[in-house]
Amino acid sequence: MAAKGAGEALRAYRDILRATKKTFAGDTMMLSGSAAEVRKKFDENRHVTSESEIQRLLDEAREASHFITNMLVQAKLNSSGGYAVKASQDHAGATLETPSEAILQK
Repeated sequence: MAAKGAGEALRAYRDILRATKKTFAGDTMMLSGSAAEVRKKFDENRHVTSESEIQRLLDEAREASHFITNMLVQAKLNSSGGYAVKASQDHAGATLETPSEAILQK
């Protein structure tokens, strides 16, 4: 991989990790799981040399970072036993879907 592509890949990798740290702040299990999954995906594609394939993977990484930052909201258990969702400015204009109790119990 060319140096430019390697630099872009490193930037995309860091952007995704930053997005997960912000979205899943305080959730150790999600932070470690998401970091492991991101690392696995980047490692799987470490030896890709095709410029078009590298560009496609970088585009996917950018989309993933955007999705994590703008479309995911971490629900937190509150003192009354329910879950509270607090959207941030990043989520302005996004449609929030509240997960069903069945999903939350898994």
